Amino acid sequence: MQPLSEQRTSKIIGLDGKPMTVDDLPPRDTKRWVIRRKAEVVQAVRGGLISLDEACTMYKLSVEEFLSWQKAIDKHGLPGLRTTRIQQYRPPSPPEFEN
Repeated sequence: MQPLSEQRTSKIIGLDGKPMTVDDLPPRDTKRWVIRRKAEVVQAVRGGLISLDEACTMYKLSVEEFLSWQKAIDKHGLPGLRTTRIQQYRPPSPPEFEN
């Protein structure tokens, strides 16, 4: 028997409230990562549809990139995944001091 953290499921509830399977995930060759696609991959990993390792391998993501998506959703919801608005969601940088 697999440990609880590694148990798989064949479908989960997707972002739209409908059942989601592996077939509903973004294509493996996805180049343009819009908010919805990022959120679907995060949802799939969280729901046990695929593992973090599988997601990173399938989509050629680093663990850090995936975790940044997850953190953005946790902190700011789906709008946190907007790459064009990233500055709006990041804390301001500390001022630089001149010597």
